[in-house]
Amino acid sequence: MATVTQASSARPDPRRWWALGALVASMLVLGFDMTILNVALPTMAEQLGATTGQQQLMADAYIVVFAALMLPAGLLGDRFGRRRMLITGLGIFLAGSVVGALAQDVNAVVVARAVMGVGAALVTPLALSVLPSLFAPDERTKAVGIVSAGSTLGLPLGPIIGGWLLNHYWWGSVFLINIPMAAIGIAACVFLLPETRDPASPKVDTVSTALTAAGLGSLVYAIIEAPTRGWGDPLVLGMLAGAALLITALVLRERRAVRPMLDMGLLAHRGFLFNALAATLVMFVLSGLMFVLPPYLQAVLGHDALGTGVRLLPLMGGLLVGARAAQPVVERFGARAVVSAGLVVLSFAAFLGSRTTVDSGYGFTALWLSFAGAGFGLSIVPAMSGALGTLPTDRAGSGSGLLMTLRQVGGAIGIALLGSLLAGVFQDRLDVTGLPTSAADTAGDSVVAAHLVAERAGSADLLTSANGSYVHGMALVLLVCGGAALVAALLAAAFLPSAPTARSGLSGRSTGSDLATSKADARQ
Repeated sequence: MATVTQASSARPDPRRWWALGALVASMLVLGFDMTILNVALPTMAEQLGATTGQQQLMADAYIVVFAALMLPAGLLGDRFGRRRMLITGLGIFLAGSVVGALAQDVNAVVVARAVMGVGAALVTPLALSVLPSLFAPDERTKAVGIVSAGSTLGLPLGPIIGGWLLNHYWWGSVFLINIPMAAIGIAACVFLLPETRDPASPKVDTVSTALTAAGLGSLVYAIIEAPTRGWGDPLVLGMLAGAALLITALVLRERRAVRPMLDMGLLAHRGFLFNALAATLVMFVLSGLMFVLPPYLQAVLGHDALGTGVRLLPLMGGLLVGARAAQPVVERFGARAVVSAGLVVLSFAAFLGSRTTVDSGYGFTALWLSFAGAGFGLSIVPAMSGALGTLPTDRAGSGSGLLMTLRQVGGAIGIALLGSLLAGVFQDRLDVTGLPTSAADTAGDSVVAAHLVAERAGSADLLTSANGSYVHGMALVLLVCGGAALVAALLAAAFLPSAPTARSGLSGRSTGSDLATSKADARQ
C-alpha cells in the first residue's frame, strides 16, 4: 500500500506551505547552476582552449545524465522515500560541484557536470512528484508556479553572481558557489519536508536505465560531432544508428514489462502527452537560446562576464512575469488558450530576434528577450501543471520523472542540434584567408577563439568576419526556434484538453465512470 498522502486526506497538511519552501530551496540550486555555466562557457573556452564542440559536451554531460536518470530517480523516490532521495540528490550535486571547482581541464569539467547531473536527476522529478501529495487540485497550479519560480529565481541570479565571480576569481568559482546553496537545500528538506513514498512502485530496471543513457548519449554525441566530421561520416552515422537501436530496444522492453519504468500508458493519454510535448519544445527553444546568447553578448557586443549576466535579465524578468500571470489567466481563459498563446509569443520573439544584425545593439536584443521570457513563463507553468494533474497519486514519481525526462531530452537536443547548426554556419562563413593552417583551424573552433586569433594576428578583417558569421548563425538558430515554438503552439491549440483531466483516469484501478469522465474531458 502506498503511504497515505495529502491528495487522499480530508484535512490539508498544515505544513504543506513550509514544505513547499524546502522544495523551492532545492530547485533554486538547480536554477542557479543552469545559467551560471552558460555565462562561464566563453571564459572557459578562452582559459581551457575549449572548442564549440567541447563547450557543448560540458553543457550536455549534465543534461544527458540528468535526462537518463530521472525515470529511475522517480521510482527510487516512490519506493524508498521522496524526501530521502531529494537529500541524497542534493548531496551528490554538492560533491559534483566540488569536483568542478577543482577541475584543471575540459575532461574533468565534463566528469564534474555528469556527477552534478546525477544529483539533479534525483532532485527535479521528486520536487514535483510530492506536489500532488501535498496539495489538492485547486492549490496545485499555484504550487507548481511557486516551485517553477524557485527554479527561475536562480536563473537571473546565476549570470549576475557568476559574472561577478569570473571578473574577480578563477572560472572554478562558478562551481564553488553551489556548495552553500546545496547545503541550504539539504537543511530545508531535513527540517521542513514530510516523507512520502509508494513501496508498491516498480523496481528500478538497470537494463532500461543503461539503454536510456547509452541511447541519449549516442544521439547527442553524433549531433555534436556532425558539424566537424560531416553528417555522412561513418562514426556519426554509426552513433545515430546505435541511438535509434538502443531507444527502440528501450521502448520494446518497457512495453513488455508488467510494471514499466518508462510508463508508455501515460503517453497514450492526450492530456499528459500534449502538455509534455509543449513543455519539451519550450525547453528545446530555451536551451538553444541560453547556449547561443552569452557568446554573442561577450564576443560580438564586447561585454564582460558580469555585463553579460546583467544583460540576460530581460529574459529572466519576462519569464518571472509570465509565470506569475499564468495562473489567473488560466482561470479566466483555460490552460489550452494560455499554453498556445505563450508559445505564439515565444515564436514571435524568436522570429524577431532572427532579425538581429552586427549593428543592432543591445536595445533590440533586450526587446525580443523580454518577449521570449514572457512566452516561456506563460506556456511552461500551465503545461507542467496540466501534465502533473493527470497523474494518479501512486504513479506521481514515475510520471513526473517521465515528464522531466522529456523536458531534459528537449534541452539536450536543443543544445546539441542548435549548437551544431551554429558551429557549422560559423565555420562555413568565417573568412580565414591569409592565416596559417593551424591559426585558421583554431579560429574556426568558436567566435571566442576567432577573437583571440584576430587579436594576436592584428587582423581587423578576421574580427569583422567572426562577428558577422556568428550573428548569421545565431539568426538561423532563432529561426529554427521560432518554427519549433509555432509548431508547438498549433499542436497545443488543436490537441490539448480544454479542461483538466481526472487523475484517476490514468490509474489502473479506475472505475468505468472515471474512464468515461476522462474520455469526455479529452474530447473537449
